[in-house]
Amino acid sequence: MGASDVIFYLLAAMTVTFAVLSVTTRQIFRAAIYLLFTLIGVAGIYFWMQFEFIAAVQIVVYVGGIVVLIIFSILLTQQAGEKMAQPPLKRKLFSALAAICGAALILVQVLNYTFKPTTEEAIATNVKSIGTQLLNIDATGWALPFEVISILLLASMVGCIVIAMREKGNLKI
Repeated sequence: MGASDVIFYLLAAMTVTFAVLSVTTRQIFRAAIYLLFTLIGVAGIYFWMQFEFIAAVQIVVYVGGIVVLIIFSILLTQQAGEKMAQPPLKRKLFSALAAICGAALILVQVLNYTFKPTTEEAIATNVKSIGTQLLNIDATGWALPFEVISILLLASMVGCIVIAMREKGNLKI
């Protein structure tokens, strides 16, 4: 095992550990910080795979934008120090069952997948080719899904603030 393998396993272990901590902690502010470190670990894996542009976008958009927005919304709703309610045992069992079934499905797909060699030349990973593929107007473009996701994120943040303000009794609807 070389140094490259060790770096990958460290980044993967860091990402998985903080992801598990993010969904299992009862303190919402800590969950947001664990999510921050999870996304940094994913960006580290992108850097390790030499996809510098995607890693930079991961850090700027998700770490610098989304997580900071989540932390600000937690602090603005004044619920940073409160613990979330303990979920009932029935919900925990269902969550564990869903996670095990999802992992089993992924494992089956990975083990049964056969890689086929190709003679096609690899697509360049420079900023120009990524931008061209991303903003194509025809069926291969990804501009519309990005816009839909941005509207979904905005709606979810507004919904979170409305729910938090309604629980405090500060919102009159």
